[in-house]
Amino acid sequence: MTVQIKTLDMEPKRQTFGHVARRLGGDKPATRYQEATLDVQATANFHYKPQWEPEYWVYDTRKTAVVMADWYKPLDPRQYYYATYNIARANMNQAVERAFAFAEERGLIEKISTEARKQIEFGLLPLRHLHWGANMNMTEITQRGYGTAVTAPCIFSAGDHLGMAQVVSRIGLLLDGQTGVSLDMAKEVWMDDPAWQGVRKLIEDTFVERDFFQLFVAQTLAINGVVFDLIYKFADAGWKDAQIAVAMLTEFMSDWRADESKWSDSVIKTVAAESAENKALVSQWASDWIARAVEAARPLSAALLGDNGAQAEAAREATIKRARALGLTL
Repeated sequence: MTVQIKTLDMEPKRQTFGHVARRLGGDKPATRYQEATLDVQATANFHYKPQWEPEYWVYDTRKTAVVMADWYKPLDPRQYYYATYNIARANMNQAVERAFAFAEERGLIEKISTEARKQIEFGLLPLRHLHWGANMNMTEITQRGYGTAVTAPCIFSAGDHLGMAQVVSRIGLLLDGQTGVSLDMAKEVWMDDPAWQGVRKLIEDTFVERDFFQLFVAQTLAINGVVFDLIYKFADAGWKDAQIAVAMLTEFMSDWRADESKWSDSVIKTVAAESAENKALVSQWASDWIARAVEAARPLSAALLGDNGAQAEAAREATIKRARALGLTL
């Protein structure tokens, strides 16, 4: 008996979903990112307006003062959707696990001085609360924002901040032998220490900002660019003899910052370039929030580094330079 195996080429009736084909201008193959992002958000047939905010629909472009002809224009250059985002973060998390394993095996934390421990407890561990606040902000943008191109990466960013809060917490647990005492002390510093109260007020002020894109600018440009960069990028000298250990254990934050800024910068640049009105408005928001972030960070810089706020100014200059590169006028 002879068995013959034949293959047939089956042409699909459609290359992609109808709404994606209409967006792309024809029935052509689409990427997974495009299929997971383009025109996914509901735009019609809502049952009723929310009782807590009856002036708006659930998804409403009027929840920000900036105006876009198409809120699917600010796409993510990383092309993250659920699968690619999780793959990328899983790889980064493996590096975190290796760093913590190395620090524990080599006893790096046990070898640092008492002075360095106090500096970490004062200057690094309270950031777990700031990351939690950032998580709240990015979640708020997700629920108030418009267009999956913007809101989907925002919930990814919210998850990132929650993860970084956990990394900071793990550093504290290494310091105190898994007792949690250092985390309790960090909360007291966050709540009561004068050097942190400007930063705490800054993040709490953002909680009541209702314009979702102004909140996006405040978080991704001002808070990330000034406060987080001050601690993770400019404050190496503050950790005394623990510089290497802190750099290893916070490498995720540095990698994340470089990764997320590719997206957040692109969104701000695209929205500002839409019109002269958008550019003026976004520039004003950026100027205001960067100034507030610098004012909040200056006492922290002085207390941690003894530099009279010089590194806060360095973070300000770097953030302003970045904002101008996005086409903003500051």
